[in-house]
Amino acid sequence: MFNRLRKKKMSNEDPPVNKPSSVRMNMFFFAAFVIFSILIFRLAFVQFVEGPELTYMETSRNTKDIPLAPVRGPIYDATGKVALAYSEPVQSLYVLLYEDYRNDDRKQEAQELADELAAVFKKFNPGDKEQPDAEEIVKRLDLDYQKTFGYVPRLVKSDLTTKEIAYFMEKKAEYPGVMVLEENVRKYDPDGVAVQVVGYTREFKRAPDTLKKYKAIRESASTLRDPGLVYHEEEKVGFDGLELQYQEDLRGRSGYQSIDIDARNLPDGTMNLTPPEKGYSLISTINKEIQMVAQQAITDELRKLPKAVTGYAVAMEVDTGNVVAMASMPDYDPNDWDYDKIKYVFRNGTMASFPPDDTKKHTESVVLLGSVIKPLSVLIGLKEGLFTTGQTYHDQGYAILGKDGRQVKNSHSAYNGNITARRAIEKSSNSFMIDMVGKRLLNKYGSDKGIDIWDRHMKEFGLGVSTGVDLPGEFLGRLEYTNKDESALTRLAFASFGQQGKYTTLQLAQYTTMLANKGKRMEPHLVKEIRDADGNVVKKIKPKVLNEVDFADAYWNEVHKGMVTRVSSFEGFAYDYARKTGTSEQGTGPKKKENGVFIAFAPRDNPKLAIAVVVPEGGFGSVSASPIARKIFDAYDDVYGLDGTPKGKKDQEKDKE
Repeated sequence: MFNRLRKKKMSNEDPPVNKPSSVRMNMFFFAAFVIFSILIFRLAFVQFVEGPELTYMETSRNTKDIPLAPVRGPIYDATGKVALAYSEPVQSLYVLLYEDYRNDDRKQEAQELADELAAVFKKFNPGDKEQPDAEEIVKRLDLDYQKTFGYVPRLVKSDLTTKEIAYFMEKKAEYPGVMVLEENVRKYDPDGVAVQVVGYTREFKRAPDTLKKYKAIRESASTLRDPGLVYHEEEKVGFDGLELQYQEDLRGRSGYQSIDIDARNLPDGTMNLTPPEKGYSLISTINKEIQMVAQQAITDELRKLPKAVTGYAVAMEVDTGNVVAMASMPDYDPNDWDYDKIKYVFRNGTMASFPPDDTKKHTESVVLLGSVIKPLSVLIGLKEGLFTTGQTYHDQGYAILGKDGRQVKNSHSAYNGNITARRAIEKSSNSFMIDMVGKRLLNKYGSDKGIDIWDRHMKEFGLGVSTGVDLPGEFLGRLEYTNKDESALTRLAFASFGQQGKYTTLQLAQYTTMLANKGKRMEPHLVKEIRDADGNVVKKIKPKVLNEVDFADAYWNEVHKGMVTRVSSFEGFAYDYARKTGTSEQGTGPKKKENGVFIAFAPRDNPKLAIAVVVPEGGFGSVSASPIARKIFDAYDDVYGLDGTPKGKKDQEKDKE
């Protein structure tokens, strides 16, 4: 009972526990009410008072990505050390217009800026007549938006000097909207190495009107979500040669400047920069040392010839298809682009049909082959069973065509007596080719099929079809033997000794390669590797056989043994080599033109290099074309070695001793 009373007493004496104060509760609810009321008031104010203005600001603001041209990758020669084309960084001055200067009242401000900029340029470059004056700067600012939108930075001057760069960087706060940005200018080897092969670049804005590739790019621009793929109108793009063929690899990715713009299409805020990415580099098959020898050799021969004004040469490795030299002369300086100066020489005449001048006084780059077709004529005759390797033919110096007894003579009306197919190639007998190939092909198969058989063999050897070369704009040839205005007899007879088909020097080089390797048509390459910006190989171009013909080895041997025509320019040559000279005739009388043609491969038993040379209006191929081929063979022997040992290194070792 004591315990029970004690517990009761204690419960009466202890203060109450966890009982909230009514004052505190009232204060809490009051504070919550005030805060809630403020929020309601603010929301109402934003919705009904500031709402329209905020809505306008939101709808009128947009973000634009202004593309920056990517850094174009370089093109190297076969050594990977000599840059045939490269991008050189320069600093350019741009102006971003933050105000609308289309109003006459505000144009005075722009004029004052132009005056200040012109004064700065004159201060640092007092004698430079090419720099823009105030009037030109106003034009470049494009205040009326005739060329582009207001938010696009205006290019005022390219290639700033170091003093100009330092000045504008230091005075940046005094020139709001004035920016110094790094750009790249495309440059080419000053020695002019294979300029038609390398090609050239022009502004993208001109490209869609000329090339379908760029027209498609422009049409798809609005659907691109990746800013790196967007082309800038002033961006330089490939227009010909490797620059065009490998445009996507060389280009890289665009950078871009992101900036908010208002309803007036003017900048509204700072600009964020995403730099462009460098494109891939190309390692070409062209060896500068050999190429320069080829170019100089053609130039030297043209000086000696009274009528010739152009010359073409292609040197192609037999096993790989790599083109180590491709010369189209005369050429031009790609660093000094003036279309009026170069319009008759900028095309690559080794693989395109291109007249040397606008008067068309001279022969185009694609010519009749003449006697260099005779090794193939003999192969066709042997393959089709028209004669055998040991069969003889009595060559009286001419062949008779048709019932009217028209005579077609050998060169110089040469009488050769009894000859085999091998001797017919060596002596360059027209009459053998007509009687033993052209006529017999017609008699065996008839008119239409005979032409078809000839055409099939031509194309199997790359004559009249694409070579597969990695260059744009290849000309496929002019097949005159398909012209039905003449009789099938005439067409086959003249085709048999090289007077019914016009082909490019590159096609001729591919054909020569097939003679050398006994029937494999190698795809010619001008690029052997593609590398990324860090030098890693991303693609390696491997040798490719386009097609192969099946001819008996005895037929190849017969032809090779016949390719022994004496050529004085090869006296002292260290290797046995196979060759064929040619002189194709076009026109008659005063308009008659004789073109020099020459093909060869060396060494004869283990061919390493095949060369084709064409000199329009050069006369005999043995005189005009063969000296060019000899110098190219010697250059290749020095650099790579026709037997696998570079002779240039041996000479260097001797000099050291």
